[in-house]
Amino acid sequence: MKLYQNFFNEFENYITPSDIIEFLYCPRFTYFMKCLGISQYEEKRYKVQKGREIHERKEHQNKSYLRKKIGSISKQVHVQLVSKKLKVQGVVDEVHLLEDKSMAPLDYKFAEYDEKIYLTYKTQLILYALMIEEMFGTIVDKGYLVYCRSRNELVEVPINKEMKDNMVNIINEYKNVMSGYFPKPTQYKSKCLDCCYKNICIK
Repeated sequence: MKLYQNFFNEFENYITPSDIIEFLYCPRFTYFMKCLGISQYEEKRYKVQKGREIHERKEHQNKSYLRKKIGSISKQVHVQLVSKKLKVQGVVDEVHLLEDKSMAPLDYKFAEYDEKIYLTYKTQLILYALMIEEMFGTIVDKGYLVYCRSRNELVEVPINKEMKDNMVNIINEYKNVMSGYFPKPTQYKSKCLDCCYKNICIK
């Protein structure tokens, strides 16, 4: 499993998973912050599931039982991914080559597993899948999450064509807003209560 070298030179014009997560929370958040450049005073007002990735990756790299459980032949750690076609880039904790020759992203979450997969986590995995498919020329039909606060609970997340096509549409909508299109506000008004742009957002 070999990663292409010098796949791109700079990130300046690339979209990140965090950008898409913000956009899905409310497109106008993206419009005011990214398109108009209005400061949010360094506060993140979109509400995402709190959870930071574990940085002590050596601990996880030694847990070979995870590889056996998912049928992994080999893996790369802390992989820099990019889609030149979609203009998306990001870094995933691990990329696994599976026994059926497909590949799968795996992300560690400093969180407890409560029997549901948050949209933010799914969004990340789908974006990773699109980038892996483009970079490696292979199929990605699943991803994995490891919940570190639930004794490293391993959860498989299916990723199908419909999910990938929908994500491509979301990326195109994001680009449309970045070109100057003023989007509709979120339909969930509770999100507006603590938004730093609520006083300038036309309802």
